[in-house]
Amino acid sequence: ILRNNMTSNQIKRPLGLQILIYGFVLFWFILAAFPFMWTMWGSFKVELDFFSKLDWTNVFSGVRTQVVYGKSFTGAGYDGAWIQEEFWRAFLNTAIVCFCTVLTSLTLATLGGYALSRSGFRYSFWLLIIALVFRALPPITLVSGYLQPFYDWNVWGTLPTTIIVLVAINQPFTLWMLHSFFQTIPKELDESAKVDGCSQFQAFRHVIIPVMWPGVITAGLFSFLLAYNDFAVTGILLSQENQTMVPKIASFMGTTQTEGNIMFAVAAVVSSIIPLFILVMFFQRQLVSGLTAGAVKG
Repeated sequence: ILRNNMTSNQIKRPLGLQILIYGFVLFWFILAAFPFMWTMWGSFKVELDFFSKLDWTNVFSGVRTQVVYGKSFTGAGYDGAWIQEEFWRAFLNTAIVCFCTVLTSLTLATLGGYALSRSGFRYSFWLLIIALVFRALPPITLVSGYLQPFYDWNVWGTLPTTIIVLVAINQPFTLWMLHSFFQTIPKELDESAKVDGCSQFQAFRHVIIPVMWPGVITAGLFSFLLAYNDFAVTGILLSQENQTMVPKIASFMGTTQTEGNIMFAVAAVVSSIIPLFILVMFFQRQLVSGLTAGAVKG
């Protein structure tokens, strides 16, 4: 009993340390959430309030917003972005690009990662090294090689060509990630399934994949984020009519020749962040377990 009491007293943190830990966590949370909360709040104001140089408190009082719209808040930025500038098209294009990219990347990476993890040949190691080198190259250097064929074949500016390039760029990353996950699964599971009468593919489908599911979700989420946040590939390979959300937001900013609408961009930024937040919260448990499983074997 005395030993248990000493152990519990040793484990219990001092009050000052607890305050320090919780204070640091609260500070980090405020620091991380502040940019998004500030942008979301400002998206319901006019530009002269959100970017006021004379008095930064105008973003809270909404003085100019009241003058223009008769109230402190307005949804004009969202209406202009989604309806007037048809941001919904960019949202739909992003959904199509991300879905096809993730589906193709996961299918190829799952089959390839499983085959390489179970292969005893030395070429599997060199294939992974080549994939790693290919992934280390800047995407902009890879995109330039696709431009001339796409122009010659008259397929530039369409969604399928962009999906092909995004899959080619993201494939090495998903392949390496899933390969590391498959290595954490004992080969005895495959052998046990074969003893029970399963073929190699049946063992992969009915035994390995259910165990690998958190890793597949983790790899799929990262592949989704790479495609969702991409600007270099989508900005170069997509025409104005087929733009995804990130290039569309950049077009709201305007250029030296054309006048932009900053509040359309602010509203579009908030709109593009919300799906990511919901997705990460929904798959939070699978994401953590998948990352933990991948880190077991280095």
